[in-house]
Amino acid sequence: MLEKLELDDDAAEPESDIYMRFMKSHKCYDIVPTSSKLVVFDTALQVKKAFFALVANGVRAAPLWDTEKQSFVGMLTITDFIIILHRYYKSPMVQIYELEEHKLETWREVYLQATFKPLVNISPDASLFDAVYTLIKNKIHRLPVIDPVTGNALYILTHKRILKFLQLFMCEMPKPAFMKQTLGELGIGTYHDIAFIHPDTPIIKALNIFVERRVSALPVVDDSGKITNSNSSTDTNLAAEKAYNNLDITVTQALKHRSQYFEGVVKCHKMETMETIVDRIVKAEVRLTLMYIQYIH
Repeated sequence: MLEKLELDDDAAEPESDIYMRFMKSHKCYDIVPTSSKLVVFDTALQVKKAFFALVANGVRAAPLWDTEKQSFVGMLTITDFIIILHRYYKSPMVQIYELEEHKLETWREVYLQATFKPLVNISPDASLFDAVYTLIKNKIHRLPVIDPVTGNALYILTHKRILKFLQLFMCEMPKPAFMKQTLGELGIGTYHDIAFIHPDTPIIKALNIFVERRVSALPVVDDSGKITNSNSSTDTNLAAEKAYNNLDITVTQALKHRSQYFEGVVKCHKMETMETIVDRIVKAEVRLTLMYIQYIH
C-alpha cells in the first residue's frame, strides 16, 4: 500500500504530503523494536538447513554473512526456496539434489551467476522516507537495517512494519483527502488478469505461478468463481517444508499445515476507503488483501 502513495514534494494540498513529512522526520532506528528476533545465516550453511531454520524460527527472511569477506552479502527469503523447488523439482521419486546438498554460497553462484550486486541495506540513522524510497526503487519487500559503524544487522524493515508505525500516529495528524477516497476512485489494486488457483491445483503448479507471475499470494477459487481461501508464498514454504519431496499434493492438502490461529482470508471491496483498508491491513497484520467484487471469472 505504501508504494501507491504519492511521494511528490509539490503536493497541491497542505495536508496531502503530511505522511511524507512524517516519514522524513523519523529515523529507521525509531521503528526498531527494543526486542526482536533476527536470524543470520553464514553462506557456508546448507540450503536445506537454512530453510528449515527459517521455519523453526518463524521468520521469512535472513541476512547472509560471508565469513571470508567479513560482511553481509545478501538475503535469503522464502521466495528463494520457491525458486529452488520450481527449478529443480521433478517428481516424488527424484531427490532434489540442489536442496539437499548445495550450500547457500553455491546456490547464490548458480542463481545469480555473474549478476552479484551489493546487498541493499539502510542505516538506522536514515529517514523512514529513505527506507520507503529504497524499498520501492529496488522492488524489494525486506530491507535490512545495518549499522555502518559496527557492521551489525539490527532489524529487517518491511512495508507492513512501516505502515503499522505510521498508523500509530495517524490520529494525531491531519487526514489527507485521499484517505477518504475509495480504492476504486484511487485506482489502487489489480483488476485484470488476476492469477489464481483451484483447491485441487497441485502445489508444484502453484509454485510455478508464483515464479512466472511474480506474485506473493494466490486466491483459491472454487468452480463457481468464489474465493474460498488464499495461498501465500509463506504457506507454500511451510507446506513444502513438511513434504517438499512430494509437491504433487493439492493446495487443499498443503494448507492443512497452516497455523491453527489462521482466521481466514482478509478481503476488501473497491468501494471501501483507503482509511478503512489501512486499518484492516494493520489489524490483520497482512501485507495485502483480496479485493472481493463478486466473482473471479
